[in-house]
Amino acid sequence: MQLIQASRDTMLRPLTTVSGIVERRNTMPILANILIRKAGNNIALVGSDIEVQITTTISLDDEQGGGLDAPEQDTVTTVGARKLLDILRALPDQRDVTMSLVDSRVVVASGKSRFALQTLDAADFPAAKIPDAWDVSFTMPQKTLRHLFNMVHFAMAHQDIRYYLNGLLLAAEPGFLRTVATDGHRLAHCGAAVDGLDGTQDVIIPRKTVLEMQRLLDDTDDPVNIDIGGGQIRFVFGHVELISKLVEGKFPDFTRVIPTGYTRHFDISREKFQGCLQRAAILTTDKLKGVRFQIADDVLTITSSNAEQEEAREELDVDYAHEPLDVGFNVSYLLDVLANVKDDTIRWSVQPDVNASALITSPGDDQFKYVVMPMRI
Repeated sequence: MQLIQASRDTMLRPLTTVSGIVERRNTMPILANILIRKAGNNIALVGSDIEVQITTTISLDDEQGGGLDAPEQDTVTTVGARKLLDILRALPDQRDVTMSLVDSRVVVASGKSRFALQTLDAADFPAAKIPDAWDVSFTMPQKTLRHLFNMVHFAMAHQDIRYYLNGLLLAAEPGFLRTVATDGHRLAHCGAAVDGLDGTQDVIIPRKTVLEMQRLLDDTDDPVNIDIGGGQIRFVFGHVELISKLVEGKFPDFTRVIPTGYTRHFDISREKFQGCLQRAAILTTDKLKGVRFQIADDVLTITSSNAEQEEAREELDVDYAHEPLDVGFNVSYLLDVLANVKDDTIRWSVQPDVNASALITSPGDDQFKYVVMPMRI
C-alpha cells in the first residue's frame, strides 16, 4: 500500500519537525518511532516522548506532483524516526520519494535506492489525550512568543531537584502575557501585551518544550494559537501542533525577587561589556566562574583570577556618580543575558550592599528584567 509519493524536500522538513523530540535512548521502543497517519490526501506525522507530542501535516495532490492512494485505503503505522530521517537526508536533492507499507514494513524507494524499515503496532503509540475543554485560549504573533521565550530561557534550571524550576512560568492575565525563569541564582522576566487574552492562568512549561518551541517558531507575524487546560498546553501554528504536559508545582513569587527601589544606575555598551567578560572568563575555572566588579570614579574594573595565580583585568568607562562598589558575579550568568539581549546598551541597577542582587534591564524592552545574585570571591 502506497503511503506517500512526493519530493524529498516535501517530506524532509515535516519529518525534521517531529523528530526533534524523539530520544535516541528509550525505555519504550515505540518512542523511537514516529506515527504516520494517512487520511485521504493528508499525511500526519507524529512524534512523542510521552511528555511532549508534535504533529505536523503534509497535504499532497496530483497537481503538485504528489500522489496518494484512494481515501478508502487510509491507514496508520509507525517507523523508526532517526533511520527514516537519515535516509531522506542522504538522498539526492529534488529526488522523488515513495513510501509504501509492505508486509509490516515501510519501504522507502527513490531512483535506484530502496530501504525496508521495520514497523511497530500503531496501537501502542502513546497519543496525547486532548481535554474536553480548555481553560484559557488565545492567539498571538509567533515572533512575540518567540521573543518571550528567547529572553528568559537561559535562566531555567537544568535537572534541579526542585522540579518546578526546570521549566518556564507562563503567566497569563487579561491583555498581558509574562514569561519568567529562574534557577535560584538568577531570574529573567519578560512580558508582552496580547489582544484577546481574557483569562488568568499561571502554568509551568517544561524545559524541553520551551527549547522545542524556540526551534519551531518563526520570527514572523503569523499566528500561534495557545490553549491551556487539563494539565496540558497546546500550541498550533502553521502545519504544526505541539501538545505538552505541564510541570506540577508552585513557581516562586517572582514579584518579590525583582527589585523596585534601586536608585543607582549606569548604562554600558553591551558589545564592549560582553567582550570584557569573555576575556576575563578565560582565566576562570569550571568550578569557580567568578569575576570581580569594582566601580569607582566612573570606571568599572573587571578582574578574574585562578589557582595558578593568573589574573585578568579589564576597564570600562561608566557614568556612575555614587559611592564605590565592590562585588562579585558568576560570569556565565552575565554572558548568558548578553548573548540574548540585542540592544546596543544595557542598564545596570545596583545597591551599595554587596549582598544585594543586581538588576539588568534593556532600554529597548521595558518588560525585560534580569536579576542576578552576587557571589563571594
